[in-house]
Amino acid sequence: QVQLVESGGGLVQAGGSLRLSCAASGSIRDIRAMGWYRQAPGKQRELVALINSGGSTNYADSVKGRFTISRDSAKNTVYLQMSSLKPEDTAVYLCNAAALECGGSYYLSRWGQGIQVTVSS
Repeated sequence: QVQLVESGGGLVQAGGSLRLSCAASGSIRDIRAMGWYRQAPGKQRELVALINSGGSTNYADSVKGRFTISRDSAKNTVYLQMSSLKPEDTAVYLCNAAALECGGSYYLSRWGQGIQVTVSS
């Protein structure tokens, strides 16, 4: 099974920066796309950024120009560089991967446990 482990969260002042990392491990045959979602208290989970195996990216309008997603396919790792952070960026950030496991026939959606990002005003 594929496991995702996030790191890099924490507390930062408004205007500051953080870099999140998510490493996938386990019986991985291929990963098609990786991305970041976030969920704030009382709100629905929302897409933050996606990157596919070809390097194409997609961002939520609220983070365009401030966040950058990148990927190291050799390490099965995805990064989220967050700059000009705002208090409304406060949330639990979750990593997601569409992964094909060894011996599997379908790409399955896997989630990390999430990591807290808190932006103080």
